[in-house]
Amino acid sequence: MDFLRNVAQKLTPGDGEGQVDIPTIGGNELLANALDITYFLAGVIAVIVIIIAGLSYATSAGDAGKIAKAKNQILFAVIGLVVVLSAFAITSFIRGRF
Repeated sequence: MDFLRNVAQKLTPGDGEGQVDIPTIGGNELLANALDITYFLAGVIAVIVIIIAGLSYATSAGDAGKIAKAKNQILFAVIGLVVVLSAFAITSFIRGRF
């Protein structure tokens, strides 16, 4: 129990002497970081879906159902990517104004 108390005391923000300075950020920075992470993850997921759908299209062996499914996956992933890029542009514009 004393170990946890010592760790907690060292992690409290202080004057830097024997204590760890914990970085603090405001709400605007926190929101900006969360949005950036969200946009990044959405972009990565969209690209992965496009790659998987492309492989599915390439291995469809002429089956019309598989081809249509793969084309729809690619279409929806590209639409999602456009929505994410639009949201990024809009929020970057708004963040730059305030």
